[in-house]
Amino acid sequence: MELVFSSCFFLVLAISLVESRQFRYDYKFNQDIQSWIKLHQVPSTWEDARLRCHLEGANLASPQNLKFATVLRNTLKNTHAERTGIFTGIHATFSNGDFHSIEGIPLTKMPLQWMPFEPDNENKNENCIVMHSNGTIADVNCNEAFPYVCYRKKSQNEVLTECGTVDRDYHLDPRTGSCYKFHFIARNWTRAFMTCAAEGAYLAIINSDAEADILKELFAKYPDSALRFTNSKDIAFVGFHDWGERNVWTTIHGQSIENAGFNTFDVNQPDEAPNGEFCGGMFRSGKLDDAWCYVRMAFICEKSVDSLLDENE
Repeated sequence: MELVFSSCFFLVLAISLVESRQFRYDYKFNQDIQSWIKLHQVPSTWEDARLRCHLEGANLASPQNLKFATVLRNTLKNTHAERTGIFTGIHATFSNGDFHSIEGIPLTKMPLQWMPFEPDNENKNENCIVMHSNGTIADVNCNEAFPYVCYRKKSQNEVLTECGTVDRDYHLDPRTGSCYKFHFIARNWTRAFMTCAAEGAYLAIINSDAEADILKELFAKYPDSALRFTNSKDIAFVGFHDWGERNVWTTIHGQSIENAGFNTFDVNQPDEAPNGEFCGGMFRSGKLDDAWCYVRMAFICEKSVDSLLDENE
């Protein structure tokens, strides 16, 4: 335990010396727009692109001005996105034809040119905007998939916490050396996995009785009245799954829950309820549960102190 505490101390000390110019290792700072940017090359729908940027602590980028448009065009060079174009944050999802950026800037105030024969609002269902490598734009269906760029504007008072993130809801527990965050706004298991990953974390993996007690204590801080939009106020998603092998439970990092260090299910669990309980959950008691993946429940993310830090810093 002393070793864990010492390691945490030195990592926290290192974090305190990092200037605010570091946001997270997968974002690069651009002086021209005083922002961190990240190109997501895996195509996504507009809704998922916006959500992932938001979960990463950023916004889905739009060519708000000439400088920003130039930066986006340069970001696409020599990538797959140079051929396909990228989703921008410009959308008309609230009102057909009323295009604004995520930040609320009207399209008419941006220095942009439409591609030939655009916009056409095909089938009256093209409410999102794609920008191509030459800087021109086109309206497309928001359910199509394109690469995209996230950005975060530099803030004068931005500092990394002891958990190596700007997210102040993560808290370091010296007993394990991990940071934890309880998400009281419920999501299904897949969205919970996505949320933790976007935050530089993962759905919590319980490695010991002591860690189960830590998560039990964390859950106890959130009474039933604090949980939002959940199908169960007594269960939170955590990081194990059956991986398609029914009733063979494995962590999201590929270990059996036995080898991971904790495999204590609650009484009469797992019960393999109808319609498939294939995802991992934890009761308020700190004991495990097999849960329906599609229902919305609270969840717990876990991250290492250095998961978002640049190894070269």
